[in-house]
Amino acid sequence: MVQANPKLLSVDDFIADYGDQDRYELIDGELIDLEPTGLHEQVIGFVVRKLSVEIDRLDLPYIIPHRCLIRVSDDTAFRPDVIVLDKTQLVHEPLWRTQPVVTSNAAIKLIAEVVSTNWQNDYARKVEDYALFGIPEYWITDYLALGGREYIGQPKRPTVTVCQLAGEFYDKQLFQQDESLISPTFPELQLRASAIFAAGQL
Repeated sequence: MVQANPKLLSVDDFIADYGDQDRYELIDGELIDLEPTGLHEQVIGFVVRKLSVEIDRLDLPYIIPHRCLIRVSDDTAFRPDVIVLDKTQLVHEPLWRTQPVVTSNAAIKLIAEVVSTNWQNDYARKVEDYALFGIPEYWITDYLALGGREYIGQPKRPTVTVCQLAGEFYDKQLFQQDESLISPTFPELQLRASAIFAAGQL
């Protein structure tokens, strides 16, 4: 029996039908379940807390919204696990006053994704799309070492990959074990990779 292809959604349809549901994003018109777990949420909360402390310490005009979509095309909208926005630039976002949707890179300072079982999206698809969209800094936080060996090495270990935009592509630096992260957006940040990985444990 041949199954019909599921109906592809536009971003507008996706926002109308699923915009208030945190567990979905849209890739090439297909609804993607982000498969959140409690441990996944613990890592997100830890990263948000550490970045919020740094934002507050430096009195930066940045915010980390709990719920935000990035519209990258007519059929793709990502829902980052962590996104740091420059509040002063949100005046340029036409939808922001009525919906938590960002349509350009102007306000985006940093995105962090916490890797789950659909790790290919974080390591491949989003690396390409975020670079093309002009996101200056992108963290791939792989606390369970789920990524392929070509991304995190052999033997596979928990890894934070910090991607820094250089032209149209990312320069990537891997941080494992007790190594201190180097963040272009937060150059004074004191954060060890091992602390992030520990946040994903009970």
